[in-house]
Amino acid sequence: MTELRFLLNDTEISLSEVGASDTLLDFLRISRRLTGTKEGCAEGDCGACTVMVGRLTPVGLIYEPVNACIRFVASCHACHVVTIEHLRGQDGKLHPVQQAMVDHHGSQCGFCTPGFVMALYGLWMTNPDPTMTEVETALQGNLCRCTGYEPIVRAAFAATRAGGQAADALNTERENVASRLAGMRGRVDVARDGRNRAIVPADVDDLAEVMLAQDKPTLVAGATDVGLWVTKFLRNISPAVFIGHLMKDIAVDDQEIRIGAGVTYSEAAPVIAEHFPEVDSYWHRIGGWQVRNMGTVGGNIANGSPIGESPPLLIALGARIVLRRGAERREIPLESYFIEYGKQDRKPGEFLETIIIPRRGDALIAAYKISKRRDADISAVAAGFRITVAHDIITRAHVAFGGMAGIPKRAAHAEAALVGAPFARQSFEAAARAVAEDFQPLSDWRASAEYRRTVAANFFRRFWLEHAGGALPVRLPRAAGE
Repeated sequence: MTELRFLLNDTEISLSEVGASDTLLDFLRISRRLTGTKEGCAEGDCGACTVMVGRLTPVGLIYEPVNACIRFVASCHACHVVTIEHLRGQDGKLHPVQQAMVDHHGSQCGFCTPGFVMALYGLWMTNPDPTMTEVETALQGNLCRCTGYEPIVRAAFAATRAGGQAADALNTERENVASRLAGMRGRVDVARDGRNRAIVPADVDDLAEVMLAQDKPTLVAGATDVGLWVTKFLRNISPAVFIGHLMKDIAVDDQEIRIGAGVTYSEAAPVIAEHFPEVDSYWHRIGGWQVRNMGTVGGNIANGSPIGESPPLLIALGARIVLRRGAERREIPLESYFIEYGKQDRKPGEFLETIIIPRRGDALIAAYKISKRRDADISAVAAGFRITVAHDIITRAHVAFGGMAGIPKRAAHAEAALVGAPFARQSFEAAARAVAEDFQPLSDWRASAEYRRTVAANFFRRFWLEHAGGALPVRLPRAAGE
């Protein structure tokens, strides 16, 4: 097809002139004059640009809050984009979420308010009885300088008490919207001025053909990284191949968990929570809700960032990856994919297709992250732990770090200090000292080298305290009942 097609509120959009780097936010504000969606940061950090995007999945049509500032128009093919202008209550009244924000004084200057309303709309749609933690999680990706957040949290609970989900337009029109989106599917190849080219493959086999045919294409899955290449660095990403709708399969058997590279953090979250519950809170600190709804596990690996937050955990868990080129596939350990800063073991025309995680067995597992802001912030240091103990002796130790080197990397000296040692405080103290031999971290605006070395050592002490069975709690409790 030579036209990109999607639904915008209640209007069908068909575009033949679309550039690879055209953002959804610019399209909404400039081309359609839907100015309720704001630009605050242009990097997916503040949430002022939040819109809802509905997409077809194996379980039906789902809607999720996403950041329009780093979402590309081409990624919206066969989707339903919903802006704040589309919200409406019954009989011409305000939507329950909007009314709750008014009643509880959730807005002051008002600039961030549309983004908060859309995030709360997503929560209201999917969770009729949220806990405080779930409300806070839904608002991770939205920043406000005025309200202090408490009025907005009160509005979240008030909106859910008001109910009305069954009568909401996105529910009453769901079957019709799903049918219309299904009719839009197919491969799309469009460009602006004949140069700024965007390709949306029909399926994974089509993607394999496209990758062989194009010269140095830019793969765009969730765009949570590539979006900043455009908005902050003005990079040319053409030809861009948009794959966020592909490789969504998750399969679990007695031996392993297979996750398609296109699975988002939000889609993977239930599997992580079921099989690795110790790292559930870590998983929910990867970006804000909007970022987790867009960002993919495969994309976080493939771009090779030294501060990517899923690779340290996945390396510690012993993950493998499947790389595909045409019809050929090869499987390698995840840790060997990262060669050096900016260099990965991926051939021209090759792409990451699947992540394979062994089942946990009887290992002790943990993941930690230190960042300037607790939520929705990039880590200064991240770590994954998988420790196996038999008869009070540590028999295996896999510990991987991000933010400590030019690539995500295992701590070989620290692991050696643990293996064969008793499961005791002194063993983890030895590992805390040994980790200094594994890394020579850099100083940057996130943290100094000395701070990173200190944090890395303290992670070993934290692991021991959490698993030693002491009477005193290691983590501060959250709200009552959480």
